[in-house]
Amino acid sequence: MSLSLLSTFLTTVALASPYQRAGNGVSDMIRHAGPMVKLVLLLLLVMSLACWGIALVKWRLFRRAEKQSEEFYELYRQKKNFAHLYRESQLLDESYLAQVFRTGYVEWGRLSKALEAGNPTEGALNGVEDALETVERTMEGAMLLERRRLERFLPLLATTGNTAPFIGLFGTVWGIMTSFQEIGLKGAANLAVVAPGISEALVATAVGLAAAIPAVIFYNHFINKVQSIDGQMRYFASDFYSLMKREWMRRSSHGVRVAAAEASSAVRTGITSG
Repeated sequence: MSLSLLSTFLTTVALASPYQRAGNGVSDMIRHAGPMVKLVLLLLLVMSLACWGIALVKWRLFRRAEKQSEEFYELYRQKKNFAHLYRESQLLDESYLAQVFRTGYVEWGRLSKALEAGNPTEGALNGVEDALETVERTMEGAMLLERRRLERFLPLLATTGNTAPFIGLFGTVWGIMTSFQEIGLKGAANLAVVAPGISEALVATAVGLAAAIPAVIFYNHFINKVQSIDGQMRYFASDFYSLMKREWMRRSSHGVRVAAAEASSAVRTGITSG
């Protein structure tokens, strides 16, 4: 990464030099800075660029995910049958609500077949209540995976926000130490000797703050987004769970009525035969 790119970045965050001399711009401060200060500035630049890149990628990801989830929820509210909704949801691969639905629906279908086939012991299944609990746990797992997907790389924003000011401060302290060493070697302590080195060192603190402040803003913004999405997923999972429970109860009551009718018919047949 060239020094020209670093200089361009620093022009937006560095303060004007308090002393007057020819070539007192940011690029001159960087050229006169020591190797350690330059290394610190380069590290801060890399961290800042990474944070801006992550912010851009996350902004696009959240935008697509929220848009597709809104589309899916509109389909869900139309009360179409689940099979049709499942087919349409496969086109919304970025939707977190669609992913929770698909996971729950697939598990619900598998367990429904097991119950209807008279094999309730499949997968430690002991009836409708256990089946519902299994589907609920499956959707909880899907929500956890979606949250992890949305939170990916966000810790780097938090790390930059927490450490960048201290990294910049380290560069400043190192630069000031170097300046005092030069004062000792030259045997002069006037402002013209001290000011240039201190100003160059303070650039590191300014850059550290410039890298940290946006990172903290981005992190808080996206974490709030994740928490809001988590609430949406939990609300949807609860509503879908209620629908599945009502459907299973309806099927169970229908099965009881059919069994009762068959039993009554058998009793009448037996009486007639007698």
